[in-house]
Parts: sequence; C-alpha cells; structure tokens
Amino acid sequence: MHGVLLLDKPLGWSSNDALQKVKWLLRAEKAGHTGTLDPLATGVLPLCFGAATKFSQLQLDADKTYEAVLCLGVKTSTGDAEGEVIATRPVAVSAEDVARVQQQFTGKIRQMPPMHSALKKDGKALYEYARAGIEVERASREVQIFELQLTLVTTDALQPVIKLVAKCSKGTYIRTLGEDIGEALGCGAHLSALRRIATGGFRVAQCVTLEALEAMTEAQRQGCLLSVDSLLGDHQVVTLDAENAGRFLSGLRRRGDWPDAVQVAVYASDDTMLLGTARVAASELIPGRLLSPIEIEQMRSFKPNVTDAGADLSAGCAVLN
Repeated sequence: MHGVLLLDKPLGWSSNDALQKVKWLLRAEKAGHTGTLDPLATGVLPLCFGAATKFSQLQLDADKTYEAVLCLGVKTSTGDAEGEVIATRPVAVSAEDVARVQQQFTGKIRQMPPMHSALKKDGKALYEYARAGIEVERASREVQIFELQLTLVTTDALQPVIKLVAKCSKGTYIRTLGEDIGEALGCGAHLSALRRIATGGFRVAQCVTLEALEAMTEAQRQGCLLSVDSLLGDHQVVTLDAENAGRFLSGLRRRGDWPDAVQVAVYASDDTMLLGTARVAASELIPGRLLSPIEIEQMRSFKPNVTDAGADLSAGCAVLN
C-alpha cells in the first residue's frame, strides 16, 4: 500500500497514536507521519504509507498554518491549557494594542524553544527534562511568520481572548508565539485551543476524521489515499523514456535540455509512473530519493482512487473500483 492519508487528528491523541490506529485500520506494513502535532492540537496530519515515507521530509520542511485561541491574563507552566497556572494579571488590552503586536510579530522573529517540546538535547526530549523539574539551557532560533491575524474577543464570561491565525515556517512554536504575544501585551497568555489548518499544499478541508475512517469498509479507507506524488506538488516535472528511466533508477545521472531546478519529480514517459526525485544542475539530472522496482510495480497495481492533492475528502472518501 503506497500513498498519503490526510487525517484530521483528534484532540488528545499523540501523532504516533493516531498513526498506529490508521496503520491498523489500513492493514499497512510501512507507515510514518510528517512531524509531531501536539495532543492538545487538532487538524491536518499527513500520514505516509509505503513508498510515500521516502518523501515525508518534504512535509516536515513545509510551511504551516494554525488557528489558535489565546487566553489573556493567565500564564501556565506549559504555555497551554494542560499546564498549571503560574501567574495571573489584569487585562487592559485595546484593539490598537493588538494591531501593534500583530505587526511586531509578523516577519522574521526569534523564539526560545519551550521546555515542554519534543526538541532534543543530549539525546533526550526537552519535555523529559521538564517533567523531572530540570530547566536546561536552550538557544533561541529564527523563524518566520509569513502572515499573522490577531482578533480581540470578549467571551460571555468576560474573559478576554485573542483569536490567532498564523502562517509560519517550520520549527515555529505556536505556544511560544502565544506566550510572547501575551508578554508584549503586558498581561501574559496561554493557548486554550490549537488547530493546524494547512501544511504545505494540504488543507484541513481535505482531511478525514478517525471516526469516519472507523465507519468505512476497507475499500473505502483505501479510497481515501492520495497518490505518493501528491507530496511533490511544488516540484518541476521531468519525464524519461524507458532506457533513461532504467538508468536513472540505477542511480545514474542523465543529461538533457532541462533548466536548473532544486526540486524535480521524475516520471517514466510510457506510463507516467513516478520514479523518484532529483535536481537539475548544468543540464544534468541528478538522482535524489528513488523508488525501488518493487515499489513501482506495486504502485502500478495499486493506484489510489484520489490522486488530486486538492480533492475535498471532508464528506467521505471514494470507493476504489
């Protein structure tokens, strides 16, 4: 089984728990996810099966878009609703204050990775140190907030909150962004909700829920898979004839009239089957991640019914013919 399933990860599930559940439902042998989404968070989690795992790094590096709710005036030990309250402050925030802070945190910013994160130091995740009550030194790093929208809201309980929508580069911690925004407003804040609504070219409207998958037949679940090359939507395309395709799959460089490109998806011209990725430099096609002949043959016999990365799966998935 080779392809990509776009899961709307449920609240409270770790990314790995969700992966193992879907892997079992699909009876898949080889699977991997494309980066950890916190148990607190819901939303887009691309899951890769079979040959698609070779290209999962592309989604790790992709830009992400999140929706979040910041609860103002309350700081927690983890920066989210799961932590203990460590400080409370009065909130006197205007729409003008929010607009100023929105501009301040748009563009390139520096963040300190939170202790409650999966980032590793000396082979251990930071959250392991945090659980043991140990604070370790971390270096701040630069991330980019491409778009940021902050909207001040007062709830029925008169608890001021900010609705946040951010499109950001890989490695951005939204909890840290929320905390830093709270500090810039002078009242502190923590995340009370977090949802990833896009990663790379995949959107939440394309995702299927775990509950929907469980209610499907095996054929319907397989029909939810996108093709492996849905991960390569921003790649340049090169097609090779049978002779050159065979040499390319052996790891040999090919020469042709191609413009330089960093990311290239390579196909066989006879049946438009994906062969792997490459780059082009000085008219030379240089192999990157290649599919094996066995994987290619299996993909010929098992083609996902849904191959368009823009397809909307929210209403259910198509059944394979």
